[in-house]
Amino acid sequence: MFELPFHLSLTLLLVSIAFFSGIGITTIGPGGIFVTIALYSLTPLASSQVAGTAHATFVVTGLVGSAAYVYSGEMGTGEGRAIAIVLSATSVFGALVGAYANSFVSRALFGLLLGGVAMAVGGIILYRERRGFRPIYDLEPLTRSGRIVLGGLGFVLGVCSGLLGIGGPVLAVPALVLVGVPMLLAVAAAQVQSIFIATFAASGYFLQGNVSIPVAVVVGTPLLLGVVIGWRVAHVVDPERLKVGLGVVLLGVGPYLAL
Repeated sequence: MFELPFHLSLTLLLVSIAFFSGIGITTIGPGGIFVTIALYSLTPLASSQVAGTAHATFVVTGLVGSAAYVYSGEMGTGEGRAIAIVLSATSVFGALVGAYANSFVSRALFGLLLGGVAMAVGGIILYRERRGFRPIYDLEPLTRSGRIVLGGLGFVLGVCSGLLGIGGPVLAVPALVLVGVPMLLAVAAAQVQSIFIATFAASGYFLQGNVSIPVAVVVGTPLLLGVVIGWRVAHVVDPERLKVGLGVVLLGVGPYLAL
């Protein structure tokens, strides 16, 4: 039966949040985290169900987002493919570790960790926009050392994503920009990575019975529409204009989640 564990008004609110989250995913990367935040703070779902259901929606959005950026040419270079392949392969192992570790995390600790990540990402975005910063590392993805750095980065990002039920782009895009990857290429590579993170993490949660299919469908449909629109926006509007608002919102919701 297609039954939702909450009322129509909350369903409509989740649909709205998911739509704008989808736009954020393919425009600037951090977007899917708002789906996780909404499921955690507005619904009675357990933290494991929040993470599992969120990852189930990210599988399809990752596929569509990746296809869109392949079409627009960001993934047509050797560097783009190298970043996507290495980051994705190593993220798989991290996602499985994170999904397993989630079973030992209480709902209170889950909120604390999710809030901490939200504030960290928001703070980095605002700092970068206000003060600016140079990349801390000049990544060369076609070299051996560059692939090692990407591999380590992918594993860590996979663990965080699998544990907290947040999409790869929310962490991968800021991380890739910090190591010198151009913005649009970082978003494109993060879309590919999110497919693998979400697939393996969602599979782990599904085997544990922690994926709510009805909620995934209700949230995933508007999320998918937002992903397509966000890709268009990214090629028309300067993404820098959207970052400040995103950073403020993430900083604002972080303490609420952590308390």
